[in-house]
Amino acid sequence: MQFQLANQGLQWSDSFFLLNGAINTVQMAICAATIGTVLGTVLGWIRSVSSAATTITSPFVDMLRSVPMVITLILSNSVLSILGFPTSPFWFGIAALSAWMAAVTAEVARFAFRSVPANYQRGARSLGMTYFQELRYVSIPLAYRAGLTSWIGLLLGLIKDTALASIIGYVEFMRSAQILITRTHETWLLLLGTGLFYFVICYPISRYGRYLERKVAA
Repeated sequence: MQFQLANQGLQWSDSFFLLNGAINTVQMAICAATIGTVLGTVLGWIRSVSSAATTITSPFVDMLRSVPMVITLILSNSVLSILGFPTSPFWFGIAALSAWMAAVTAEVARFAFRSVPANYQRGARSLGMTYFQELRYVSIPLAYRAGLTSWIGLLLGLIKDTALASIIGYVEFMRSAQILITRTHETWLLLLGTGLFYFVICYPISRYGRYLERKVAA
């Protein structure tokens, strides 16, 4: 049974359409954030200890950090289609967002690892720790404290950038709202709802990030 809102053209079934878009957004954000953070942290660590690795990986990192995500998505999707390698919008979106997250996280991780005082590292090694023991118990915890704030900002940016996946045909929350706006012309109501959706997701993350900052600084 469908119930039409007075003079608005919206129906109860539209809420399920928006809910599906919201789920798609959350799924893409979680996958891209996880993959990008892991790859970026490893890449940042490698770049912090090897100048050769920094030189080799700089074009990849600089390009993804400098080129707008919308251009990266369009060009990459077009190239893959021309080469005959079509892929689903979901997985392509995850790959593109993960690559961006890895690039920006790599820079945060690189500076975080380099912020660890060298005398702390030498002291750990003098106590008999191996390189990887020192990395696990000294460098990583200190780098985590140094890079947490910046990483939270990157995560919030990634969540909002999932809206760009609509360019390659992925129906996430923003695209769902746009489709309903075209059909119902309820522009203000749907845009306010979209803004509220992203606020509900991003604000708790921002608040929790501040809590973690205070906790690690204590």
